Amino acid sequence: MSNAEPNGPSDLYEVMSTLRAVRRLKPDPIPHDVMERVLQAACWAPTGGNQQPWRVIVVEDAARKQALADIYGPEWAIYVEGFLARVSGLPADELDKWKRVAAAGDYLAEHLAEAPAILIFCADPRRMAITDAKLDRISMVGGGSVYPAVQNAMLACVAEGLGCTLTTLHCLKEDEVRAALEIPPEWATVGMVPIGYPVGKGHGPITRLPPTKMAYRDTFGSSWE
Repeated sequence: MSNAEPNGPSDLYEVMSTLRAVRRLKPDPIPHDVMERVLQAACWAPTGGNQQPWRVIVVEDAARKQALADIYGPEWAIYVEGFLARVSGLPADELDKWKRVAAAGDYLAEHLAEAPAILIFCADPRRMAITDAKLDRISMVGGGSVYPAVQNAMLACVAEGLGCTLTTLHCLKEDEVRAALEIPPEWATVGMVPIGYPVGKGHGPITRLPPTKMAYRDTFGSSWE
């Protein structure tokens, strides 16, 4: 067991600004105390009514990881084919960037079972105050009691020097995931986060739209500036 302190960035803003998807992971085991800190970070996340209606399964068993890989691989193959078709008309430099992203995704799909741990986040809708359930649109509020925990765990991975990425493709085969991990039928699966020490540089600078594009002042569409 390792008692090492986190070996990634410690400044919160630096951690948030370097949380990029890391899909190439070493099979090296994650020390128990490091994993405990990642899980503790998830447990600190806010939830509606402080109900914490989520659980996370830390999948380390080789057979169960392989079962998840067998479920995930075909879904990734379908997804990436459509993704590459959608970006095929971009300029060459942009297309090359997205091809590298796709190649990293291919690597993850091929090596998912080798990741030292796969976090499967589950949620119980019966314990959520889903205030938009009856609105005439897709319900989104329930995720607010789950995805902050996912984000906290991923931010902790950055601080610990662990690579990680979030995917939800497994939800397309949720019944198979439930069977592989013995998840009760009333629990939904909401996120899969493979984690491990990165092959290569790991996390780093990310490209996102700035507040000038994403934030409005007082009313929708009114410039923040």
